[in-house]
Amino acid sequence: MASLGLAQRIRIGLDGNSGVEFSMMNRAGRLNFGKKRVGFRVMASEGQSVEPDLSVTVNGLKMPNPFVIGSGPPGTNYTVMKRAFDEGWGGVIAKTVSLEADKVKNVTPRYAKLRADANGSAKGQIIGWQNIELISDRPLETMLKEFKQLKEEYPDRILIASIMEEYNKAAWEELIYRCEETGIDAFEINFSCPHGMPERRMGAAVGQDCDLLEEVCGWINAVATVPVWAKMTPNITDITKPARVALNQGCEGVSAINTIMSVMGINLDTLRPEPCVEGYSTPGGYSSKAVHPIALAKVMNIARMMKSEFGDKDYSLSAIGGVETGGDAAEFILLGADTVQVCTGVMMHGYGLVKALCSELKDFMRKHNFSSIEDFRGSSLEYFTTHTDLVRRQQEAIRQRKAVKKGLQSDKDWTGDGFVQETESMVSN
Repeated sequence: MASLGLAQRIRIGLDGNSGVEFSMMNRAGRLNFGKKRVGFRVMASEGQSVEPDLSVTVNGLKMPNPFVIGSGPPGTNYTVMKRAFDEGWGGVIAKTVSLEADKVKNVTPRYAKLRADANGSAKGQIIGWQNIELISDRPLETMLKEFKQLKEEYPDRILIASIMEEYNKAAWEELIYRCEETGIDAFEINFSCPHGMPERRMGAAVGQDCDLLEEVCGWINAVATVPVWAKMTPNITDITKPARVALNQGCEGVSAINTIMSVMGINLDTLRPEPCVEGYSTPGGYSSKAVHPIALAKVMNIARMMKSEFGDKDYSLSAIGGVETGGDAAEFILLGADTVQVCTGVMMHGYGLVKALCSELKDFMRKHNFSSIEDFRGSSLEYFTTHTDLVRRQQEAIRQRKAVKKGLQSDKDWTGDGFVQETESMVSN
């Protein structure tokens, strides 16, 4: 790991980039490509300026930057996905498709905002976003035609199909075969949509049931010939359990998190919940800035599990949750993410957001003298521990400081007059 003020380390692979590409036979006997983590690092002289390189290679998929359009409205049709590629996004995950789009019936309004202000205020910064939107309501044939057109026009760009089906092996197999015929580069399996489909044993109904997840992942990975990412639901006690199952069943990667089940709020004038459809509502998925700390914790837990249990095997982690700045993305990468997905952020700020994300991430890399994403990916994981260990570390630090106090040592030391200052003395940021 490179660090501020130290000589910079640059990974040199056999292909002169971040690794060497090699061919191998996949489970279905077709040629596939994966990333071999071979190579070595050389030291650059201290102070030498190197323009940060944002390119990443994930499960053999090369992207110009780690920013990926997350599955949802920003990837709902050819026109918007083409716009994403033209603006410079590293990859696009299309809105989730299934075999029978005619079963999908959306309502309007289907979004609600939470602002950092009083309930019902039309002013103030948007910190939360709720949706009760379903998967794509467009015919599968139409979406497949557009996938094919996009891959023909952008053969070197990464297009990922998000898919979801009912508990039916033949349906999953058909959907995979038909999507692969278009030339898509990978799959993201929607095991995580929190609303609208669980009653059909779809989405989160699978992601929350590890036995069901194990079986369905087995079906998928027996036929898929491109990388498969399993998208995790946060609406579960221990997110590492389904992530572990997905990887053990052959998935090449994990995406986390999907939206958090929520009720956005109640209109205090009408007494009706939001978003309000003919006077009624239903719980939906919560996203945007307010979920970012929750997503960080979930991604951290998955990354630690992957590191301890899967080691150097070439599995990937795609982080999702409240990304609106390059700094938000840097936090996810520091926790071990290979790529960072943005969905609600695009809905709020537009496709041009990727330019600011890339610029801000490069600024962060320059500040710490990082030349590539791999230079700092996962660097913050080692600084997480247990509360018991924190107590031990602090006691040891106190002993070493020989009575030099930082904050209060006991609850008995609180005073009324200095309460605010005493509180501030124990804040880390």
